[in-house]
Amino acid sequence: MSSLTLLPLFPILGALAVFLVPKSYAAAWRGIALAVTGVCVLVAAAVFFGFRVGHAGYQMTANHAWIPALGLNYHVGVDGISVGLILVASLVAFAAAWISEEIESQQQLYYTLLLLMVAGVFGALISLDLFFLYFFNELALVPTFLMIGIWGRGEDRTSVAFQITLYLSLGALVALVGLVCLYALSGANTLDVVALTAWVKTHPLSPSAQTLIFGLLLFGFGTLVGLWPFHSWAPAGYAAAPTATAMMHAGILKKIGAVALLRAAFPLLPEGVSQWTQVLAVLCLGNILYCGWVAMRQRDLNLLFGNSSLAHMGFVFLGLASVSLIGITGAVLVMVSHALLASLEYALSGYLRRRAGTLDLGRLGGLMRSMPFIGAALVATLLAGCGVPGFANFAGELAVMFGVWKSLPWFVVAAAWGGVLIAGVYMLRAIREVAHGPAGEAVAAGQDVSWTGRVPYLVLLVPLILFGVAPYMLVDRIRPSAALIVERARPAATPDAPAAPAVTAAVAHAAR
Repeated sequence: MSSLTLLPLFPILGALAVFLVPKSYAAAWRGIALAVTGVCVLVAAAVFFGFRVGHAGYQMTANHAWIPALGLNYHVGVDGISVGLILVASLVAFAAAWISEEIESQQQLYYTLLLLMVAGVFGALISLDLFFLYFFNELALVPTFLMIGIWGRGEDRTSVAFQITLYLSLGALVALVGLVCLYALSGANTLDVVALTAWVKTHPLSPSAQTLIFGLLLFGFGTLVGLWPFHSWAPAGYAAAPTATAMMHAGILKKIGAVALLRAAFPLLPEGVSQWTQVLAVLCLGNILYCGWVAMRQRDLNLLFGNSSLAHMGFVFLGLASVSLIGITGAVLVMVSHALLASLEYALSGYLRRRAGTLDLGRLGGLMRSMPFIGAALVATLLAGCGVPGFANFAGELAVMFGVWKSLPWFVVAAAWGGVLIAGVYMLRAIREVAHGPAGEAVAAGQDVSWTGRVPYLVLLVPLILFGVAPYMLVDRIRPSAALIVERARPAATPDAPAAPAVTAAVAHAAR
C-alpha cells in the first residue's frame, strides 16, 4: 500500500469511528477528529519532504485495477502540482478540526461529515484516475451542502445551501460530461491520466473534439473554482457556512478544480488550449477586477474575504492562461498560498463572530488593543491578502505576472491594477477600521484567544510566512511538473495545416 493511500483512508476510518462511538463518550468525537487530522499532517509532511526534487513524473505511486472492463484503476501518485497542496490540506484540516469546538449541536454527525470532507480532499489530490478524482471531489462536496444547511449562520442559510448546491452540482455535471466525452472520443477506454497521456501522443483527438472537451472541462471545473461569471455562490456560501466548512472549502476544496484542469485539460488537449486560453484570460479579469471592486464595497468581513478569495483565484486562472513555465508555476504557488490565506481568514472571522457577535467593520475598531493576538494575526492576514512581500502570495502573483507578460502584456497591467491597487485599498482600509482607531462597541470587552487556542492560527500563519520567505521550497518541486505540462499543452507545429477551428465551429461540428 502506498503511503498516499493512508491520507484518505485515515479520515474514512475516523469518520466511521466517530459514527460508532456512543453519545455517552461524546467528548471522544472531537478527539478522534484531532487525532486523525494530526496523523494526516505527519503523513503529508513525510510525503512533502520525501518528494524527490527535480523529478517531473509521478512519485509514490500505486496502481490497482478496479473495473478492468471499463479501464478504471485505483491509481494514486504525487507530483509537483499536488505535493504542496497535500501538505497544506493536512494543515487546514487539522486547524479546522481544532476550531470546530464552536459546534454544540449534533456533534457526532458534524465530525463524521468533516472527516468525510477531509477524505474527499485527499483522495482527489492523490488520484491519477480522473474517475476517482471526480468521485472524491463529490465526496467532499456533499458534506459542504449538509453542513451549511444544518450548522450554517443567518436566516437565509437554507437558501444559500440550495444556491451553492445548484451551482456546484451543475458545474460538476458539465465537468462529468467533459470526462465522458474524453473517455468516449479518445478511444483509450480509460480515464487513467498516465495511460491517457501515452495514448493521445500516438492517437490525438481531432481539433474540434479537443476544443469541445476543453470547453466543457474549463467551465465545469471552473465553476467549482469560482471562475467569473459563475462565482456568485462563493461569498454568500462562505459567509453562511460554519467556520471549519468555510476553511476547508475556500482553502483547499476549491483548488481541486484547478488541479483537474492541470491533470486532464492542459496536457491532453493542446488544440483546445490554443482555442480557449484567450477566453480564459478575459474571464479571469472578471475575477481580479470585478470581484475586487465588489470587495471594496463590503462592510461585512466575511463578504470582503469571499470576494477577495475570488480575486486571488483569478491569478490562478491567469497563470494557466499564460501556458508558460513561470506562469503555471506561479499559479500553483498561488493555489498553495491562497489555501493557507483563505482558511486563516475564515478561522479569524469565525472567532470574531463568536466573541464580538458581529463582523461589521464599523463595530470592530480597536481590535489590536482588546484582542492583541487576534488583531495582529488579522493584520498579517490582510497584508498577505494584498500581496505584501514576505508572504507566499507575493511570490506566486509576481510569478504569474512575469509568466503572462510575453503573451498577454495588457493583461498584466489589468492584473496589477486589480491585485495591487484595488486589493490594497480594501485590505488597508479594513486594517485601519478594524485593527486601529477607537474601540468598537462589539470588541470593547472582547476576550483574546487563549494560548492553546492560538495553535490553529499559527499552524496556518507560520507556513504562509515561511513559503513567502523561502518560496524555493515549493518552486523547486513545482517547476519540473509545470514544465512537462507546458510542453504537452502546446500544439505540434503544423505550418502547412489550416488554423484550428473556432470554438463555435467546433461545437457545431460536434453537434452534427
